[in-house]
Amino acid sequence: MPRGSEGARGSCAMREFPMSRAAVVLAVLSGLAAPAGAAEPPGLDTVVAWMAGSFSSAAQAAADPEFLDIRLEMAPIWPGAEPVRWLYVEQAAADRLAAPYRQRVYRLREIEKGLVESEIYTIADPERLVGAGHDAAARGRLTPGDITLREGCAVYLKWTGDSYAGGTLGTLCASDLRGAAYATTLVTLGDGRLESWDRGFDAGGHQVWGSEKGPYIFVRDQVGR
Repeated sequence: MPRGSEGARGSCAMREFPMSRAAVVLAVLSGLAAPAGAAEPPGLDTVVAWMAGSFSSAAQAAADPEFLDIRLEMAPIWPGAEPVRWLYVEQAAADRLAAPYRQRVYRLREIEKGLVESEIYTIADPERLVGAGHDAAARGRLTPGDITLREGCAVYLKWTGDSYAGGTLGTLCASDLRGAAYATTLVTLGDGRLESWDRGFDAGGHQVWGSEKGPYIFVRDQVGR
């Protein structure tokens, strides 16, 4: 763990995953079980390799004007933090790359074989890191003391035989964006492709933001640096 990590979340890299919580996650994702005879889960290193890089939804936007051309950058940070991995994440509209609408840090760990948890962290003063997805020097300015965990917003990914799929748990991820009470995320991750469906719902369960047609489909442009 890099210098300064103790100031962020204590010994967060070594936190135990409660067995009762693991049971809830497995129950929620039970419909995503890999079929009999499917390939063995490739593991956390492969998940990180599939996520790291530059992605674009340009092809989807060209085929369907209801989707925007969004650019997604994910780059590994803080090496040596095993058994977890960390990623810096930046999303921006293709015509506003200098003004990303989302900057986050993801903390990934394998809870058990074939089941990966991705915790989501916000970043203090994220504007100073714009462009850090492809700028190693900028990423070097980010310390664990700069991040804050978004409680209840972790994404859980289960191996399905040829990809990882999953999402957030129920209504646990609080959100007040555009009148929402909570947000949900559904994700499918494969080699060179990531599908992500973020939505916000009010207290009555009515969708108030996010795509109504389905997930954004991001295709890898180049290997992350």
